[in-house]
Amino acid sequence: MDLKSELNVEKTLAEFIGTFALVFVGCGAIMVHELHEIPNAHLNVSFCFGLAVAVMIYACGHVSGAHFNPAVTLAFATTQRFPWREVPLYLLAQTLGALVASTMLLKILGPVAHLGASTSSVSSVSTLLMEFILTFFLMWVITAVATDHRAEGQMAGLAIGGAVMMAALMGGPISGASLNPARSFGPAFVDGDLSQIWLYVLGPIAGAWCGAFCYQRVSCPRGANDRHQENQTTKNVQGCC
Repeated sequence: MDLKSELNVEKTLAEFIGTFALVFVGCGAIMVHELHEIPNAHLNVSFCFGLAVAVMIYACGHVSGAHFNPAVTLAFATTQRFPWREVPLYLLAQTLGALVASTMLLKILGPVAHLGASTSSVSSVSTLLMEFILTFFLMWVITAVATDHRAEGQMAGLAIGGAVMMAALMGGPISGASLNPARSFGPAFVDGDLSQIWLYVLGPIAGAWCGAFCYQRVSCPRGANDRHQENQTTKNVQGCC
């Protein structure tokens, strides 16, 4: 195996493990709290999702960029911050990570809380808008701390994990605050109910693209093209979600 192929394997494995951790810890927290009726469930679940993202960014960011989210990968690719040739492997690794994590949760905890699947308490339109807006904020933060040389890159994990926790605290009771098609698809597929999955695919993908595009426009005014190109080639693109 040549060096290039070996590095692709390492990136793919890092994305698989990171997404697995996100779903296993975050969705697992939802299931554990329902099983044991632990107080402050919403706060604890939000913290688990945010902490899982932050920890895995520090663990995998230097290997794969730590996307853990198909919406993040596609947003970076469409804004020319990530090579399209690597997108299929990233999406496959993220989806498999979520599916394997959901399967493990089913085996360990049983069919509890729909395996932590994303659920909505409002209409489809409201759910779609909520997922779009929250993912927009998340991607804005990701693009800022991961691609802009003016930001403090060492704080990327805390900033992105904090954005996930913020979104979960506010939007969790409304739309489920998924912000991540893989995170929603894994539990829904294993649970056997994909009736609302389109909301958690379309909303986050559109929101992530808009967040990345808008930050790119704001951070690269006319006359700053050289700096923009330098950022693209020298900084490791990190993500989350």
